[in-house]
Amino acid sequence: MGMTIKDIAKKCGVGVSTVSRALNNHPDINPETKKMILKTVEESNFVPNNSARNLKRTDSKSIAILVKEIDNPFFATMMRVMEKKIRRQKYSFFIQHMGKDQDEVDTALELIKEKKLRGIIFLGGDFRKNKERIAKIKVPFVVSTAAFDKLPEKCIASYVSIDDRAESRKIVDYLCETGHKKIAILASDKKDENIGKLRLEGYREALKAHGLEADEERICYLDEEDTTYSMENGYRMMKKLLKKETEFTAVFAISDLMVIGACKALLEEGKRIPEDVAVAGFDGLDYTGFYQPAITTMAQPVEEIARQSVGILFDMIETKKSQEGKYLPATLKERESTTGGRRTWKQD
Repeated sequence: MGMTIKDIAKKCGVGVSTVSRALNNHPDINPETKKMILKTVEESNFVPNNSARNLKRTDSKSIAILVKEIDNPFFATMMRVMEKKIRRQKYSFFIQHMGKDQDEVDTALELIKEKKLRGIIFLGGDFRKNKERIAKIKVPFVVSTAAFDKLPEKCIASYVSIDDRAESRKIVDYLCETGHKKIAILASDKKDENIGKLRLEGYREALKAHGLEADEERICYLDEEDTTYSMENGYRMMKKLLKKETEFTAVFAISDLMVIGACKALLEEGKRIPEDVAVAGFDGLDYTGFYQPAITTMAQPVEEIARQSVGILFDMIETKKSQEGKYLPATLKERESTTGGRRTWKQD
């Protein structure tokens, strides 16, 4: 006979209610206690009661979408598209919001035990530090808006993304070719090994290709205590950059939310956009077109990424085989924040 929740509680030296809170991701539990309980659950191959009931069903036809920044409008658009496509296939789905410090793989493994999933879509995430544990995910999954260096073995997996390094380089190329030689960047935190790192590498590569030096004084990193790509952080980072009195004529922010905050900081300091400082962002959020001046951005094909992510997931569910990951092209949207109303760039 398998272990019960009482057995887990006894093994961990806690009450049944504490185990229940850990399994249901309840906030009212000590993080160390939760970690200990989940480790014990994993090692014991314990399946909660409601999962045992679900296992009696012949086919749950359920998809999980895991997202960290659920309030980010970029992901909100993707989730709407995914919902339509999933429902069209007569599947149910649910969205699992993760805290900033929650581990994507841990959350996925918990959900697989808790519910009889047919597949998972991860909206973003960093899987480089979890390569060995990813193999424990036994349902097909797609990473959307991020990529693997190499598809994990012993999994049914794929990804749909843009090439963050190449597209970042493209927008900095654009700033260089429109006459800017002193270009600042609002970057991710220094420890970022994922999308933020790739976009910073693209910035460095573009400057090098134009014979320009990447001056560290013009690189403003996110605080490691708060790594959210937000307007508030963009505002704080630009204020910090301006205080350094480092000369720059253009700034590239690695997300549109950050660039909107940066514009507010620039305007408060009496800077004109683009006459004093040209600004460019990344993602293609609708907000950027309604800002004054409208903001130049590298727009991701959000809806197409969402559609292809769901399509690939269902193909893998049917074939039970991994599919090669896909990179989709982004589009430079040139607007008044870099041109002052004059179009200077022709998209290839």
